[in-house]
Amino acid sequence: MVYFDLGETLVHTAEDDSVRYMPGAEEHLRALRARHIPVGLITNVPSEWGSTDEERAAELRKVINKDWEGDRPFAWSDFEDRIFTPRTEAERKPAPVLWNRAAQSSGSCRLVYQAETADEVQEARPLGYVAYQTGRPNWPAYLPARLIAALAHLPHGGAERAGAR
Repeated sequence: MVYFDLGETLVHTAEDDSVRYMPGAEEHLRALRARHIPVGLITNVPSEWGSTDEERAAELRKVINKDWEGDRPFAWSDFEDRIFTPRTEAERKPAPVLWNRAAQSSGSCRLVYQAETADEVQEARPLGYVAYQTGRPNWPAYLPARLIAALAHLPHGGAERAGAR
């Protein structure tokens, strides 16, 4: 299961109010989809956008879609009901609450988290995520899909997920 931050990880929200995929994001999502690797979002939005993840995700879709640029819309359907947002301001990342909620809903599968900020990547690791910082010079834009697929076959114990409970 691969979780992403949204802003400046998958989606660029420019100062000129344009919203579009980050370089390589659309291709990366396509590669994960081709390997049947489920994806989700762990993203900060205002908690007043709704009382449930579904309501806050619906508002997030409206905000992103309103200024979206590009030939194809953002791949919202890839994420299904796996969009985790803060219920309160205290739950905003880097607090561990969203990563813990996502881990609990993911069963026993290996967890990957990709974000553009070092702080978020460092917070996700001790919670049992294989965490990757996107947008680093001289590194792949995203953790390669073939590597993510290989991670699923490596043994992992419950101890690495202990912090996620």
